[in-house]
Amino acid sequence: MRKTAYVVIALLVALSMLLTACGTTATEAPAATTAPVVVATEAPVEAPAEVAWGTADNPIIMAMAPSATSETLTVGGAAIADKLKELTGYEFEVIIPTSYAALVEAMGSGNAHIGWLPPLAYLLASQKGYAEVVASTLRRGSDTYGFQLIANKDAGFTPYFDADTNTVTGDAKTALPQLDGKNVCWTDPLSASGYVLPSGVVADAGAKVKKTAFLTGHPQIVVALYSYVGGGKANICDFGATYIDARTDASLAELTDVTDKVIVVWRSDSFIPNDNVSVAADMPDDVKAKIVEALLTLGSTEDGIEILAAAGYQIDGLKAVDDTFYDSLRVYLEASGLDVTTLVK
Repeated sequence: MRKTAYVVIALLVALSMLLTACGTTATEAPAATTAPVVVATEAPVEAPAEVAWGTADNPIIMAMAPSATSETLTVGGAAIADKLKELTGYEFEVIIPTSYAALVEAMGSGNAHIGWLPPLAYLLASQKGYAEVVASTLRRGSDTYGFQLIANKDAGFTPYFDADTNTVTGDAKTALPQLDGKNVCWTDPLSASGYVLPSGVVADAGAKVKKTAFLTGHPQIVVALYSYVGGGKANICDFGATYIDARTDASLAELTDVTDKVIVVWRSDSFIPNDNVSVAADMPDDVKAKIVEALLTLGSTEDGIEILAAAGYQIDGLKAVDDTFYDSLRVYLEASGLDVTTLVK
């Protein structure tokens, strides 16, 4: 009986082992799968739409040289802008930089697209690649001008200029030594007629000025000398330099005796290229062409000339020029050893 039990148990164990073996049939491990690579792509970035020049959102900024009174330039600049808008359909904005150097930098920084530039300011702007000249101003029909050294008649200087015949009666080395030790008013460090050229002539004549003041504007120098008080009283300056003839500027109309009280001590020949109108170097060609056409129309029509004449620069016309117009001035500066880049602090 016990033997039979052992047999049964043995059969059960064998059956269990057989079943276990059948339940553990080998299976292949699942093939390793590579996770799908997701390439992150950025949505295409569209370049900002270029804003058209001369719109309300992007007006053409016109900078006036600060060589006249602020009031005159503000009113005159607005009148020019209005006329240019009428002729081109563009929107304009007028600014008056604080100095010639600031005017140059405005042309390079995009803060001015049109500039009314004095000659040395233009040379600097051109050298920096900021500006391209498109027109020269005309005064009394001429595209060049000279400078004058002026003083109050009570300051005691001997004039070497005959107002009746409009002629100079002595050369600089004869006329200007009397300025030695005197106080002088200049306009701006980048002004050809209000500082650079007359200061060189004064120094070449052997006169060393005592004190210097920069008044930023030719009419302002005339006013300072008109207000001169003799008898050893303190004055801003004893003499000054301006273009010919800043005493007749429209802003001085109320000083009816100004040409009697403020006399010309000496005048140069007319050899300095006139101020110009320049455009920013990055101005599109089509915009530039339209503005040049409008400027030349402004300078050749009766109403346009009236607007220019009242703008503070004594302009009576405009003519198309290119950069070669200033080559003679470059030659003069090179011969004199002057570098316009050193004139700006």
